[in-house]
Amino acid sequence: MTGTQGRGFGALAGLKVLDLTQVLMGPFCTQILADHGAEVIKVEGPEGDTTREVPLLAAPREGAMFLNLNRGKRGIALDLKKPAARAALLRLAEGADVFIHSMRAEAIARLGLTYAEVGAANPRIVYANVYGFSRRGPYAPWAAYDDIIQAISGMAGIQARMQGAPSYSGTLVADKVSGLTVLYAILMALLHRARTGEGQEIEVGMFETMANFVLTDHINGALFDPPRGPPVYPRAASPQRRPYRTKDGWIAALVYTDKQWRAFLDLAGHPDWAKDPRFASFKGRSQHVDECYGHVAETLTTRTTAEWLEGFARAGIPAAPVNDTEGLLRDPHLAATGFFIEQETRHGRMRFPGMPAWFSRTPGRVEGPAPAHGQDGRAVLEEAGFSEAEIASLVAEGGLLLPGG
Repeated sequence: MTGTQGRGFGALAGLKVLDLTQVLMGPFCTQILADHGAEVIKVEGPEGDTTREVPLLAAPREGAMFLNLNRGKRGIALDLKKPAARAALLRLAEGADVFIHSMRAEAIARLGLTYAEVGAANPRIVYANVYGFSRRGPYAPWAAYDDIIQAISGMAGIQARMQGAPSYSGTLVADKVSGLTVLYAILMALLHRARTGEGQEIEVGMFETMANFVLTDHINGALFDPPRGPPVYPRAASPQRRPYRTKDGWIAALVYTDKQWRAFLDLAGHPDWAKDPRFASFKGRSQHVDECYGHVAETLTTRTTAEWLEGFARAGIPAAPVNDTEGLLRDPHLAATGFFIEQETRHGRMRFPGMPAWFSRTPGRVEGPAPAHGQDGRAVLEEAGFSEAEIASLVAEGGLLLPGG
């Protein structure tokens, strides 16, 4: 690793990342890098990341989503249209391990910050392009947000099979899955560099990521040429696949294997169903999944959620209550594992969602909310060897924006 201002914790201690991403996909990737010890320098333009203005605002230009997504990062504000600011960023890139941006190909080229230019400053750098659509295809110029990608990737269409009309997920799943894809692509490129010394350019498109994500299970019969069936996994897309209503609420349950099915029939008092060829075997239930789920749904209305949860636990059948986001904040399992991390910050006491991965030797940690706009600009440049005169010149030319300036 080439970073010199190591943070002293985590599996990625010593890694330096220049983060030119905005909104959710890229920042989610770099949030994880920061949580595990990388020094992530968030490079923003004069207006800052657009999510700074997404409510709820803790202070002007400091929205809650932004504060969480960009936690633990350092911040510098550069007007990269100014030649001196571009030159300063290339100088920072000389000491960086990763350069990641989420601009369209034409925009990054206009700034003179393509892989050819950044790689010339540092041949060992891992340079990540984060796009809505791969620049190699005809959709490359299209703007892309999570809703657009959910629609074109087939995800909203799969929901139509279940709900009667296309719909979006209630969370920004395309952004987050794509962010995780960028993360593993960067780490694989860093592993290659560790083995060979070679940096490289990588590209992740949201559309390509989500097409892969959707078709992992739904390719099904279309895996073959000629196709042996439609590109859909019937169980996952069944209109009957949903949380079940109980006598007093809702429950999630999946009666999947033959052993679980027999246990469910005994619990429900319907052993006769075992003689029905539609339900007697895993193959039969897979071929009649809508009818199977319909029978389960009807049965579960006869008892309370607590009664079913207790019975399913005894029978070894996977089941859980249906949480909403408020319920997650009170969940006893998350409390017991220390999932939420509470800290005193400049915005008062804050509660951050924790890290899902646990490490015995190199644990990560959350290091406070996102920086104020340009908060660390002077320190970042000083650590990179910029003189006070050079910094003053950058500020005077409008290339570097400092807080309160």
